[in-house]
Amino acid sequence: MPKRAPIHQIDSRYCCFRLRLGRSRIQGWGLYAGEDIPANRKVIEYTGEKLNPRRRQRREQEGSKDLFILDHYWTLDGAVGGSGAELVNHSCDPNLVCRIMKGHILYFSRRAIRQGEELTIDYNYDDTDKLMKCACGAKSCRGTINVLS
Repeated sequence: MPKRAPIHQIDSRYCCFRLRLGRSRIQGWGLYAGEDIPANRKVIEYTGEKLNPRRRQRREQEGSKDLFILDHYWTLDGAVGGSGAELVNHSCDPNLVCRIMKGHILYFSRRAIRQGEELTIDYNYDDTDKLMKCACGAKSCRGTINVLS
């Protein structure tokens, strides 16, 4: 039997604009603007199951790819109870920026985003992570998702 693609959803309770899912030229599935989004506006909140360090380590060993470090203790797993923000792909020239405010991970538009444009963020993996090649295609692509010092 063929392996089925995971079911992805957008939870509109955490979105401030109409968003849609679609296949990405960058990686797998992506999140797209369903309407024009002005600059400097909250677009979506990254949600998921809250993990303590022990549970985070277990999920990492299981190969979870939707982990987002909230602070020195907590990590969110967007694969469990995610808003759809976990589908935002990396770009070296992103149209979103992340801000952590009062225990919430929020994605804001860096510039005006046109309807139909894929939403992207710079993952900013530090150089302690495994080196990961970038496929964003931006003119300013640094070649890796990692930020090398």
